[in-house]
Amino acid sequence: MKKHFAILAGLSISAAAYAELPMLNYVCPGNFEVHADRGGPVYINGKQARLKKFSESYFEAWRPGITVSLLVNPDKSLSVSYTGTKRTHGICSAASSGQVTAAPVGPGTHFASGIVA
Repeated sequence: MKKHFAILAGLSISAAAYAELPMLNYVCPGNFEVHADRGGPVYINGKQARLKKFSESYFEAWRPGITVSLLVNPDKSLSVSYTGTKRTHGICSAASSGQVTAAPVGPGTHFASGIVA
């Protein structure tokens, strides 16, 4: 009985994490896409990702080899970034009707702010 209760509790926690996520469609460097319907699970390249809620505004979606960070800003806009294998990371762009491309960020990348990855 306790086992069944634990499973149901886990499912309700997972469903609760989705409740605050808005609909999103993003394209990330490294040629992959991130998608979620309002209140639904997160998909990375069409495959459902594991989702962890850290706060009311910060989530991470995970699939083998990639972690996508989702931040809901105070104005309800989204900041989406990713971390992949071999220290690759970058900022994802909102997908539009046309293909959005972005350059991956890796070790030694220089930013306008003067920060070096």
